Order: sequence, then structure tokens, then C-alpha cells
Amino acid sequence: MKRSFFTLAIFALMVTSCHRQPAQTTGIDLSNLDTAAVAQNDFYQFACGGWMLNNPLPGEYSRFGSFDKLALTNLEQVNSLIEELGKTEHEHGTVAQKIGDLYSLAMDTARRDKEGIKAVQPTLDEIAAISDRAQLSQMLGKAMEYGIWGMYVDADAMNSSMNILNECQGGYALGEKEYYFDTDEQTTMIRNEYVKHIARMFTLFGYDDADAKAATVLRLETRLAGAAKNNVELRDPIANYNKMSVDSLQTLVPQVDWNAFFAAMNINPGVLSVGQVAHLQEAGKMLAEEPLEDLKTLFTWQVIDGAASYLSTEIYMANFDFYGRILSGKQEPSPVWKRSVQVVNGTLGEAVGEMYVQKYFPEENKQRMLDLVHNLQAALGERIQATDWMSDETKAKALEKLNAFTIKIGYPDKWRDYSDLDIDASLTYYENLQRAAKFEQAYSLSYLNQPVDKEKWYMTPQTVNAYYNPSSNEICFPAGILQYPFFDMNADDAFNYGAIGVVIGHEMTHGFDDQGCQFDKDGNMVNWWTDEDRARFQERTKVMEEYFNTIQVAPGVFANGAFTLGENIADHGGLQVSYLAFTKNEEAKAAKDRLGERDGFTPAQRFFLAYANVWAGNIRPEEILVRTKSDPHSLGRWRVNGALPQIGAWYEAWNVTEESPLYVAPEKRVHIW
Repeated sequence: MKRSFFTLAIFALMVTSCHRQPAQTTGIDLSNLDTAAVAQNDFYQFACGGWMLNNPLPGEYSRFGSFDKLALTNLEQVNSLIEELGKTEHEHGTVAQKIGDLYSLAMDTARRDKEGIKAVQPTLDEIAAISDRAQLSQMLGKAMEYGIWGMYVDADAMNSSMNILNECQGGYALGEKEYYFDTDEQTTMIRNEYVKHIARMFTLFGYDDADAKAATVLRLETRLAGAAKNNVELRDPIANYNKMSVDSLQTLVPQVDWNAFFAAMNINPGVLSVGQVAHLQEAGKMLAEEPLEDLKTLFTWQVIDGAASYLSTEIYMANFDFYGRILSGKQEPSPVWKRSVQVVNGTLGEAVGEMYVQKYFPEENKQRMLDLVHNLQAALGERIQATDWMSDETKAKALEKLNAFTIKIGYPDKWRDYSDLDIDASLTYYENLQRAAKFEQAYSLSYLNQPVDKEKWYMTPQTVNAYYNPSSNEICFPAGILQYPFFDMNADDAFNYGAIGVVIGHEMTHGFDDQGCQFDKDGNMVNWWTDEDRARFQERTKVMEEYFNTIQVAPGVFANGAFTLGENIADHGGLQVSYLAFTKNEEAKAAKDRLGERDGFTPAQRFFLAYANVWAGNIRPEEILVRTKSDPHSLGRWRVNGALPQIGAWYEAWNVTEESPLYVAPEKRVHIW
């Protein structure tokens, strides 16, 4: 499950940078199992080995799992809706026209092959025309329109009822700073191939001295990455909140004329929060110290890199060859129709979502989910009350926060208005996407210095995911994830509590993980802990961190327990809370004397099988390395084999003894929520 602080950010050049159910066995599908494996020795292989065998990794995927399989079903459903729109003419300006025309533009690769780089040339020319440093501030502010520089509007972490402007680090296309500095064989290979990729792209765009330009880009991106915080440091919300006035920002980074910058954006922020101060200062120094032509080369690369997926087939394939094949191990790109639907989803997501829920989301699913959420909310309250390491004072604050959760299920009550987005089929695909970027920017900036919209959703209804947002203290479960194998209206409670129940508990626990616990019931970054309780909490989370640090995900490569700590805490809490809620019904009570078996499994065993099947999947070796650097979630195998050994009920349900390689002594297990 993905936690969301915001989702509308456009990452900058330098400073910012889960209804139609498919056919399957109701509940546990026995074909997912590998009965040749010993459950107590490798529960992931036992529960998911059959799924992995029956769902080989398609060439277009670097990872394909239960999430991806359901997302593919949703994508096919959305595609059928969009194709229906394309069968008739629609009045210009209607949502149907916008969706249909954008999809048609995305599908028309022959037109893009003919147009080449024509659509992006004006932006490249504008960068080329910069003749002195005085033009940089205005150009960088205006470049927000092109999506190569950006800041985002989100709730003020210290005043969650109001929105302010936020800034965060970025500007290096490889995304993770480790790619620029690690010296292991795989990372070194990727870095060398990246330089070749940059040169190839400059050549395709008609530039001379492509090798020299590629070297310049790597040098400048490396400088930016060197001043950036790593992913563990970025998880500290207090250290990454630095609220200041524009005048203070001017003093902090004098190399940029911030009044000109914001004037080019047509905003007056008043105050803003600078996420990573040292990185922003280094970016400012670069603007003053680096040769102007080198800076223009970096800006040009950012435009090329951002546009490459939306131009000719030759350019698209060159881009895929590096980011898809070399970096992630994919063997082939996704077909054009999938990429087209994904672009429409990303551009007109709620408009598509409104059509999606009308056809594919039964309302009875929403009520069943509400019942589950309330049951889990009560169970988490019980677990908070039962903690032996937390004082009554802090427990009271935790319960206040739990009871203040806002619950969003299925789809928003208020749909987004796309009236101001003009999609024009006479313009190029890229030009329409530029319009969409400007529309998105204007939408985000319209919230600047305004009260936070509590009805706003940060995922579209068709998304196969869920989130917890600390600034609004809300949990959200889109319609897209409320399908098999996460949710099954016809399945037993053991299945639903083990699958979607743990998802619900996971998102709830995010409110009390090492980051979420720093926000109060109103979403403000306020300490509601006693010092003693905070210290005891950190002692317990350290056990989780150190346990995952020992997990070898590839030869010589270990999981990052600090980076994945929040998600691992949420998995742990989700399992504990959902299992407790499950024990309140008759199915669970029958587990102790092996009554209520189905297919030879007790309800308790089915609970854990359902959980494991959520994380079934295949993954390429290259993608394991990518995700270990970039993904705050543990890999699917370890969300099972790493999480379950911490859960006492799992040992009891599956008779796991000290002889099991997964066994963890009770005194060494994680004990938090």
C-alpha cells in the first residue's frame, strides 16, 4: 500500500526534481499453492509457488504480481470504456471528446513518427535562446509550464487546515542518488550505460557533440545528487520541513531572483516550506558557478528525457532500451494501447474513474468494506489499550487519533472538473500533454494559501492501491483494489480478513508507524507522546529495522531496514489488527479444534494463505536491485517470509517450531501494535 503525503507534485529540474470479477475459485485458489514446498520452511513458496508457475513474467514487465494482474484487468476494462467513446462523435469540450481524442492521439504512432521532434522544438529553442544568467530565474519559473521545474501545493505540516507551497530535491534522472556514487558492478554498469543513453538521445534530437553533452549532464546531475538526502533521511518529516518567507528564501539562495521566479509562475506564495535546504543551496550555487552553456545542456536534457515517451517510435524505443531493458530488465515495451490508456488515466483520471465505477463497482462492496473498516478500527483500539509499554496519557491521544480517521471507500463524493483542460486533436500529442501539464499545474496552484479540501482524493477510483494521508488523517481504498484477490464478496471471512482486512489494518497502522506517529489527530506535525513512550516505541521499531537488515535479497545485497521501516511496521500492524478482528467471529473460533476446514485448511490457515497470495509475484533480478534502492516497501517474498515470523498466531496456525528456518524466538520478535 502506498502512503501518500501528496500526489500532484511535478518533480523539478534541480530543486524538486486497488466491477467485473475475473473468473476464479472463490476465496483461496488451490492452484496458487506449491504443495511440494514445506509451509513452515518457506511459506511464500508454499502459498504462492503455484501462482508464480502459472503466471510467468511477461516480457513487458520487470515485476508481475497480484497487484499487477488486477491492474491489467482494470486497464482492459478502462480500455473497453474508452474504445466505446471512440465509436461516436462528441461535442468539443465534453469529457467524452477529451478522453476519446487524447486516446486517439496516443494510439497514432504513425503521426508521431512523421512529426519527429517538431512538437518539442519550441521548448528547446527557448532554452537555447538564454544568453545570460539574469534570464535564468524567470526561465526557471516559466519552465514550470513545461514540467521540467516544479514545486507542489500541499497541507502545511504544522497547520494542516491550510495549503502552502512546498519544495523538494530532485533534478537527476536516475532518481536515486546511489546510482551516481555506488561502485558495485551493477551500479557502475548502469551509470556507464546511462551516459551512452544520454549521448544517443542528444544525437536523435539533432545535437552535435553528444558525447560531451552526456558527460556534462552526468557531472551536473552527480553534483546535484551529492547534495541530496538519501531515502532514509527523507523519511524524517521534521528535518524536511523548513518554513520560511520569500525574503528568507532570497537570503538562503541568493543566486535565484525568487520574486522573478514566482512572478513567472503567476503566484505570490508568501511563505513556503523548503524540503532539503542543503540541496537547494547547492542548486543555487550551480546556477552561479557552472558555465551557462553547461546549465543549458542540463535543462535541454531534462526536456528531452521528459518528452521521449511521447514522440516518435525511434525515440521511444531508445528511451525504453535504457530505462526499461537495462535498468529494470524488461524484454519488450508495453503495447501502445496500454500506454495510451495509462496516459488517459493519468490525465483525466477521475473522469475515467466516474465511468469505471458506474460499470464495474457494485455499491454493496462499499458497505461490506465499511463494516470491515469499523471492525478493524475497533480491533486496533483494543491493541492500543492492551499495550504494556505505553502510558495511559499517550494511549488516550492514540485512541483520539484512531477515532478521528476519515474513511474513503470506492470513489469520491465530489468529482473533479476538467472543463479548463482543452484537448485539441489538431495539435500534436506532445502539445496536448503540455496543455495537460499546465492544467495540472494550475489545478495544484489553485489550492495555494487556501483551506485544505478534505473531500479531495489522491488516487483515482480505478487504482489498485490504497493510502493513508497523515496531514488529513485519512485512509482511502479505491474501487480498483476492492476485487479478487484482495476482496471477494462470496468468500469466507478468513479470506477477506487475511487479504483486504490486512490492507485496511496496514493503512490504519501507517497513522502509528515511525512517520505517521509524528502527526496528531488533526494531521498536524505535533508530538503527542511522552518522552518515555517515544523511547520505548523506538526500541521496538529498531528490532524491526535490524531484522530486515539481515535479509539478503540478492547475492551480497541486503534489504534496507531503515528505508522500509514504515511499510514493515504497517504490514506487522495490519496482520495483528486484522487477525484480532477475525478472531471475533465463529470461523476463527473453530480454528483451534480444526473445525470449519475448507480444502484441508483451518480458517486461521486460510487467513495467512490469503495474505500471502496478495504478494504473489515474479520479479527480474535487475528489478530487485532497483527496488531495493528506490522502494520503501519490502519485496513481496519478504512481506510474507519476513513479516509472518513476527506474528504469534501464524506459528500456532501452521505449527511452526524451532526447527523452521523462519523461526524467530518470541523474545526477539517485533512487539509494537
